[in-house]
Amino acid sequence: MELAEIKQTAESRMDQSIEVFKANLTKIRTGRANPALLDSVHVEYYGSLVPISQVANVALLDARTISIQPWEKGMGAKIEKAIRESDLGLNPASMGDLIRVPMPAMTEERRKELTKVVRGEGETAKIAVRNLRRDANEAVKKLVKEKLATEDDLKRSEAEIQKVTDRHVAAIDQLVAAKEQDIMAV
Repeated sequence: MELAEIKQTAESRMDQSIEVFKANLTKIRTGRANPALLDSVHVEYYGSLVPISQVANVALLDARTISIQPWEKGMGAKIEKAIRESDLGLNPASMGDLIRVPMPAMTEERRKELTKVVRGEGETAKIAVRNLRRDANEAVKKLVKEKLATEDDLKRSEAEIQKVTDRHVAAIDQLVAAKEQDIMAV
């Protein structure tokens, strides 16, 4: 592996870490409704557990209400039960074949808890990025050890990898700050 290839691989894997972090942030609920909230909820469908989005149409009715339209008549009760039993703290209400899931207003205490969760997720993402930095630096050191690169290449590569790492850590910090602001907004 060459120096440029090591740096490129590290950068693309750091980008993937940020994408995973963004996906995790969408699962943390704010005061607003978001259909992605229900992605983690699975319902039994002919003997196997599948996400709600595979057995029903999930959409927003308004800023604080998610609507779920099951594709089969018998699925409504199963979907309601799955949402109630999830750890999201939601209480769905059935209106014929349409299920409405209102987002309850969050207390100040719950908002503060969620900001701690967001910070924890952010720290986990930063650790992943730093581990990728370490792996990239070790790969460069291995090249130097095998005499495929010079000491100057090592110093230059470590500086470049550090810049990439700093950029990704800053992006994570921005995402955390934006999500915290979103959660704390009443």
